[in-house]
Amino acid sequence: MKLLDRLLNPRDIRKKLGLNQEEFWTRIGVTQSGGSRYESGRTMPKPVKELLRLVYVEELDLSRVRKEDFEIIDYLKTQQTDLYKKLKKAARSDAKKGDE
Repeated sequence: MKLLDRLLNPRDIRKKLGLNQEEFWTRIGVTQSGGSRYESGRTMPKPVKELLRLVYVEELDLSRVRKEDFEIIDYLKTQQTDLYKKLKKAARSDAKKGDE
Protein backbone atom coordinates (compact mmCIF):
# COMPACT_ATOMS: atom_id res chain seq x y z
CA MET A 1 0.00 0.00 0.00
CA LYS A 2 1.34 3.43 -0.94
CA LEU A 3 2.12 5.93 1.81
CA LEU A 4 -0.43 8.42 0.46
CA ASP A 5 -3.12 5.74 0.53
CA ARG A 6 -2.35 5.00 4.18
CA LEU A 7 -2.43 8.70 5.04
CA LEU A 8 -5.73 9.13 3.22
CA ASN A 9 -7.63 6.36 4.94
CA PRO A 10 -11.14 7.82 4.66
CA ARG A 11 -12.60 5.90 7.58
CA ASP A 12 -9.83 7.07 9.91
CA ILE A 13 -10.19 10.70 8.78
CA ARG A 14 -13.98 10.58 9.08
CA LYS A 15 -13.93 9.08 12.56
CA LYS A 16 -11.28 11.52 13.75
CA LEU A 17 -13.55 14.37 12.60
CA GLY A 18 -16.61 12.80 14.25
CA LEU A 19 -18.65 12.83 11.04
CA ASN A 20 -21.10 10.23 9.81
CA GLN A 21 -20.62 8.83 6.30
CA GLU A 22 -23.20 11.10 4.69
CA GLU A 23 -21.72 14.28 6.17
CA PHE A 24 -18.19 13.25 5.28
CA TRP A 25 -18.70 12.06 1.71
CA THR A 26 -21.21 14.71 0.64
CA ARG A 27 -18.55 17.44 1.08
CA ILE A 28 -16.61 15.92 -1.82
CA GLY A 29 -19.58 14.96 -3.98
CA VAL A 30 -19.70 11.24 -3.20
CA THR A 31 -22.85 9.44 -2.10
CA GLN A 32 -22.95 7.77 1.30
CA SER A 33 -23.17 4.33 -0.32
CA GLY A 34 -20.20 5.07 -2.58
CA GLY A 35 -18.20 6.31 0.38
CA SER A 36 -19.10 3.21 2.34
CA ARG A 37 -17.66 1.05 -0.44
CA TYR A 38 -14.40 3.05 -0.39
CA GLU A 39 -14.20 2.67 3.38
CA SER A 40 -14.67 -1.07 2.97
CA GLY A 41 -11.65 -1.36 0.69
CA ARG A 42 -12.90 -0.60 -2.80
CA THR A 43 -10.29 1.29 -4.80
CA MET A 44 -10.92 5.03 -4.90
CA PRO A 45 -10.53 6.71 -8.29
CA LYS A 46 -7.71 9.26 -8.40
CA PRO A 47 -10.08 12.26 -8.64
CA VAL A 48 -11.94 11.17 -5.49
CA LYS A 49 -8.66 10.58 -3.68
CA GLU A 50 -7.48 14.05 -4.70
CA LEU A 51 -10.73 15.66 -3.50
CA LEU A 52 -10.37 13.80 -0.22
CA ARG A 53 -6.85 15.18 0.17
CA LEU A 54 -7.82 18.74 -0.74
CA VAL A 55 -10.85 18.91 1.53
CA TYR A 56 -9.76 16.90 4.56
CA VAL A 57 -5.96 17.15 4.56
CA GLU A 58 -5.36 20.57 2.99
CA GLU A 59 -8.66 21.84 4.50
CA LEU A 60 -9.75 23.56 1.29
CA ASP A 61 -13.33 24.81 1.13
CA LEU A 62 -14.33 23.79 -2.39
CA SER A 63 -17.31 26.14 -2.40
CA ARG A 64 -14.87 29.09 -2.34
CA VAL A 65 -12.64 27.92 -5.22
CA ARG A 66 -13.12 29.40 -8.67
CA LYS A 67 -11.40 28.70 -11.98
CA GLU A 68 -9.98 32.21 -12.14
CA ASP A 69 -8.22 31.60 -8.81
CA PHE A 70 -6.15 28.90 -10.49
CA GLU A 71 -5.55 31.10 -13.52
CA ILE A 72 -4.19 33.83 -11.26
CA ILE A 73 -2.02 31.38 -9.36
CA ASP A 74 -0.64 29.96 -12.59
CA TYR A 75 0.08 33.45 -13.92
CA LEU A 76 1.89 34.47 -10.75
CA LYS A 77 3.90 31.24 -10.64
CA THR A 78 5.06 31.52 -14.25
CA GLN A 79 5.18 35.25 -14.93
CA GLN A 80 5.64 36.92 -11.55
CA THR A 81 7.71 34.40 -9.62
CA ASP A 82 9.15 36.87 -7.12
CA LEU A 83 5.73 38.28 -6.30
CA TYR A 84 4.31 34.74 -6.02
CA LYS A 85 7.03 33.74 -3.53
CA LYS A 86 6.50 36.93 -1.53
CA LEU A 87 2.73 36.41 -1.36
CA LYS A 88 3.15 32.75 -0.45
CA LYS A 89 5.52 33.63 2.39
CA ALA A 90 3.17 36.35 3.68
CA ALA A 91 0.16 34.01 3.54
CA ARG A 92 1.99 31.33 5.51
CA SER A 93 3.13 33.88 8.07
CA ASP A 94 -0.44 35.12 8.54
CA ALA A 95 -1.70 31.54 8.85
CA LYS A 96 0.84 30.79 11.57
CA LYS A 97 -0.19 33.93 13.46
CA GLY A 98 -3.80 32.79 13.29
CA ASP A 99 -2.87 29.41 14.77
CA GLU A 100 -1.30 31.01 17.85
